[in-house]
Amino acid sequence: MEDEIKTVPEQETTVEVVDIQFRQGQKVYYFDPAGFACKAGDHVIIDTARGPEYGICAGGNHFIPEKDVVAPLRSVLRLATAEDEKTVARNRAEEKRAYEICLQKIADHGLDMQLVSAEYAFDGSKILFFFTADERVDFRELVKNLASIFHTRIELRQIGVRDKAKMVGGLGICGRPFCCASFLDDFQPVSIKMAKTQNLSLNPTKISGTCGRLMCCLKYEQEAYEDLLRNAPKAESFVDTPDGRGTVVEVDLLRQRVKVRMEDAPETITVFSNEDIAILRSGKAKKNDPPIPADLAPISGSGKRARKLDKEEEPVLLEPIRFRYSTEKIVEEPEEAIPEELTETEENREPGEGKSRSRRRRRGKSEGKKPDQPKEQPRKEPEEAPAEAAESGEENPKKPRRRNHHRRYRKPKQQNES
Repeated sequence: MEDEIKTVPEQETTVEVVDIQFRQGQKVYYFDPAGFACKAGDHVIIDTARGPEYGICAGGNHFIPEKDVVAPLRSVLRLATAEDEKTVARNRAEEKRAYEICLQKIADHGLDMQLVSAEYAFDGSKILFFFTADERVDFRELVKNLASIFHTRIELRQIGVRDKAKMVGGLGICGRPFCCASFLDDFQPVSIKMAKTQNLSLNPTKISGTCGRLMCCLKYEQEAYEDLLRNAPKAESFVDTPDGRGTVVEVDLLRQRVKVRMEDAPETITVFSNEDIAILRSGKAKKNDPPIPADLAPISGSGKRARKLDKEEEPVLLEPIRFRYSTEKIVEEPEEAIPEELTETEENREPGEGKSRSRRRRRGKSEGKKPDQPKEQPRKEPEEAPAEAAESGEENPKKPRRRNHHRRYRKPKQQNES
């Protein structure tokens, strides 16, 4: 017996990473610890695409699947020193000064843009200005003026209103800090359909955030509402309840119950749980929908339809069986006996005379010919006539019979011998 080969699942390869944020409350990125033991709250210097940057450790060393890593995975250069902390503090002070100067220059040039923030690179090689605008802005002259003031590289980047709310922060209508500024890494798409599904007011001031867009929290419970909708009847549905049949006028998704207007008493509205009703028609009735039977009541009718009165059973009459036309006979019919008088020997029958005689017999039977009538004697052929009659010159009294479908037979005239 062959040994069974046991397949061992391949172990998923993992990578050691640390969670780093560039600013407090911003998106978290994965970095290679490069042998450093980091813990939450540590300040580190990391390698980025724009050079060395200062970051805050949001999570210590841990392992994640290799497929979740976005290549290339950059590494941590070192833990921040006291000198690095001084450089960062100096940059923060310069950012405030750069922000005020940029605001003044924007007003001088009359540009339609709103400045959000200014950020210094860790090594001071670049200043990055973030702004929002409704349309495209030509800020080439503004960049030249700022470069002449700060004597470094200037970069202006346009962002959206949701990104502005994430960078600036604040309190929402719920009284808590913005979700985007506290724990959301990426913005999820939010649509007005979510507000309709959750039965919320469609007033823009009540479902919009400080940024002017739909609130991100509408996305949190959307999947739960969609799951509840699958098990709940639609509005205007026709249902059967323990108290009778009726129409759904309101649906409470969270409590899993409905309000039903009773069919027998339209002024009565009763509340039922979704488990206590049976849907007879889903949604509002349409023109092409078939009518609902009056006796269809699975719940109020004890789960059965009203039984109709039994009609008297009528006797079943079997129709006669009819066979199709066929040349073959199932039962052979006996042949009719032909009287001896009508029979005729082949010797006394002329060639071709049999058919004509048989036709004549059939014709006579159909005409109701009486059997008492004298029957014709069989005629003899003219060739067998006696020779004496021919010599004496007497004509043959018996004329040849005219045959059907043939020319009339004429006997040639005979010359008298002198």
